[in-house]
Amino acid sequence: MTKYTKLERNWVMYDVGNSALVLLNTSIVPIYFNAINTGASAAELVSAWANAQTVASLVVALLMPVLGSLADYAGNKIKFFIGFFLTGLVLCFAQAIPMGALPFLVAYVVCTIGLNSSMTFYDAMLTDVTTDERMDMVSSSGYAWGYVGSTIPFIVCLALIFGGPALLGLDTMLCTRLSFVITGAWWLAFTVPLIRTYRQRFGKERGEGETLGKICANTFSGLAKTMRSIAKDRALIVYMLAFFFYIDGVHTVISMATSYGAALGIDSTQLVLALLVTQFVAFPSAIAYGKLAGRFGTLRMIIAAVVAYCGIVLFAAFALKTATEFWILAILVGLFQGGIQALSRSYFGKLVPKERSNEYYGFFDIFGRYASVMGTFLVSVITAATGSANLGVLSIGILLVVGLVLLLTLPDARSRA
Repeated sequence: MTKYTKLERNWVMYDVGNSALVLLNTSIVPIYFNAINTGASAAELVSAWANAQTVASLVVALLMPVLGSLADYAGNKIKFFIGFFLTGLVLCFAQAIPMGALPFLVAYVVCTIGLNSSMTFYDAMLTDVTTDERMDMVSSSGYAWGYVGSTIPFIVCLALIFGGPALLGLDTMLCTRLSFVITGAWWLAFTVPLIRTYRQRFGKERGEGETLGKICANTFSGLAKTMRSIAKDRALIVYMLAFFFYIDGVHTVISMATSYGAALGIDSTQLVLALLVTQFVAFPSAIAYGKLAGRFGTLRMIIAAVVAYCGIVLFAAFALKTATEFWILAILVGLFQGGIQALSRSYFGKLVPKERSNEYYGFFDIFGRYASVMGTFLVSVITAATGSANLGVLSIGILLVVGLVLLLTLPDARSRA
């Protein structure tokens, strides 16, 4: 059995907390949004949800490099982390307030910005909480325990939504809104230990008497220096470009699955239960991916997951029509989702300077978030233009193939760890 240090364990537990909100956002929230957005067609609902995902991803991508550079100053990382975490938490609770479709979508977008921004700083903490040798294992454990741990509040929310009207006499919509309160409380509970124990080991020291203006000037000059450093490192730039493309497929499949399934007419109960199964499948799969990376190499395992996702997208576009097929899709996603995310995070952490990890992860986040922007934008535009959600999903397959080709061109792609 794997033994963690106290800090590693608390870092992993934040994944347990935030994953509950991620699971809520990818399952119940799109269904709730569809329910309050009465009168819209299936294509309009998918397009509106994709636009919300696009805006949230775009804002995070624009903010993170600059804020990431500022966070690399000793002691700043935890401050930015707490700020965005609290923003997301407050807006998570705010979504429990009865409101129309547009105000709800705005609240959702701001909550998502807070959540995803906090996760960028959280990812950068990985270099502070563990060593290079343990990084794959710790990163994979975060995703694994996040998947299984997030199911606890999710099951409570499902029991409330489906059982509340009959057993407690509560309205279904009220029970759904209470899910935001339950999920927010869970997120808070698993964040406090990390906030209390985290200490930034690597960072830039602030010069004596250094003013805020000087710090900002240094931040932008540092960003320029980092961009030059990345441009000179062929392996790093090719990997980041590959990540830009392949993670698009991963994020888009995750964020659009429930909305897409609902548009195909699949019962909402089946959608939610299938995604719950995804979490349980993802738990051992993410752990296994961390162990397999130690045996076969991190890069090889990332390549294997991208190939699998190409097949998943083809299946979703051409074969997905019934609830049974959606269950198959959910299981397939669970097998590879955690592994590719965890190893992408840890592989990048091994390539970058530790004292500037947040700045580098800020750029890494640009590639991830702009990929999400491109994927959801493609789904939105093609679905709206053709009236076919199937064609919208198919469009992201091109990006996965480009990412795969770039991964295969990395130096020593078949032997590099």
